[in-house]
Amino acid sequence: MSYGVLIIEDEQILARKIAKYLTLKDFDVRVVDNGRDGLKEMATFFPEAIILDYNLPGDLNGLEVLEEIKSFDAAIKVILMTGQGNVRLAVDAIKAGAYDYLSKPVVLSELKLLLEKAMMQHHSEGQLSYFHDKEATRSGIDQIIGNSSAVRQLKQKIRRIIDATSSIQSDSSPAILVHGETGTGKELVARALHFSGMRADKPFIELNLSAIPAHLLESELFGFEKGAFTDARQRKLGLVEAANGGTLFLDEIGELDLTAQVKLLKLLEDRSVRRLGSIRDYAVDIQVITATNRSLEDMVTRGDFRQDLFYRLNTLNIEVPPLRDREGDALLLANHFVELFSRKYNKPAVKLDAQASALIEAYHWPGNIRELRNIIEQALLHCEGSQIRETHLSIPRTHYQPDTIKTPSAARPQIASTSIPASNLSSVEEHLADTERDMIEQTMKEVNGNISEAARRLGITRDRLRYRLKKYRSGG
Repeated sequence: MSYGVLIIEDEQILARKIAKYLTLKDFDVRVVDNGRDGLKEMATFFPEAIILDYNLPGDLNGLEVLEEIKSFDAAIKVILMTGQGNVRLAVDAIKAGAYDYLSKPVVLSELKLLLEKAMMQHHSEGQLSYFHDKEATRSGIDQIIGNSSAVRQLKQKIRRIIDATSSIQSDSSPAILVHGETGTGKELVARALHFSGMRADKPFIELNLSAIPAHLLESELFGFEKGAFTDARQRKLGLVEAANGGTLFLDEIGELDLTAQVKLLKLLEDRSVRRLGSIRDYAVDIQVITATNRSLEDMVTRGDFRQDLFYRLNTLNIEVPPLRDREGDALLLANHFVELFSRKYNKPAVKLDAQASALIEAYHWPGNIRELRNIIEQALLHCEGSQIRETHLSIPRTHYQPDTIKTPSAARPQIASTSIPASNLSSVEEHLADTERDMIEQTMKEVNGNISEAARRLGITRDRLRYRLKKYRSGG
């Protein structure tokens, strides 16, 4: 890859010498002799790096040009060239955003090495920016999919917390506890809190505490100094310091052992961290979000979780509803996952058929959104045509086979007796389906189509009744 380098230098012999050398080293080089022309060239050339002389003709000196460059594009790496011994000027340039400086006369090999290091940093920063932007598009409140009242209330609470914490001094942001069953989307809520909040352009550092062995957790979180223990060959910053300015998200907080709980409590109280082997504390400005599917109150009662830490973590809390309490959202999410995995596996025309859709709405989803996502991905892989059918959904059959429907005797519809040939199993199954269909239709007539009342009389859930109605009305 050829990087663009703009040289702003009025000494023509030096400028040509640098340009010729860098061109031979596969850089794409442009040369101008004053600051004004340099700024114009930058706006059309878009260089990755600029070699800038301090003493320039015209009304702009090197530092003033540097400020204009940084206001145009802060990612451009600027190397300032100065006269020998001008240390103060070099310091001012670094403060103003220069990548580095060189004293004249310039050693070309040193300039090349400096440019290569600058380009490596430019590339790394560009990747980080790309991944951060990509992460932001996959996060935020709008990425929480659902139209149910439970989800609308969840989003409202997230917005209220964001509004409340945005007015608080940044270094005293209260901790937020997100709790809910496994697979409900607690991580998505944490990301929404960060990427829709005031820290959206800062780091979002995530750690699943259940995935880290207890003896490594402290060094992972708080870092260590060189020589802190046998294998500590160099200093390592912990995730707490990596999250400085942004958000630290600790998933499965109930897995944190009592020793680490003490250090986390100190972090929340003092807003400082001490690396292993260090004798000083380092101030940090972070928002701490934790998540759990366990009852921390019960853990406190058993002595497995510190009460003072629980109170700190539970300053603000959000409960994420299970999928079974989000009426209508299961099918909405299923269609979203069908579209997502259709793109992933290049199957653009796949849709859920009516039977599969009805089953998705009727199922209890004990594994919540995670279970739904996995089942849809498997179904799409097994589906050879353009429709995902009921048979493609790997839902346990015990959860959706026809039930023995029990109804109160006073309300039970009277169904005519029919003899069934014992030797014909398919006839038995067809008869049972017909009997169930007749019972449901008769009950629906008696209650004037009231699904809640019909479900009560039949002794089944409303979702199961809806599934049965859709199945029979579609000819299933």
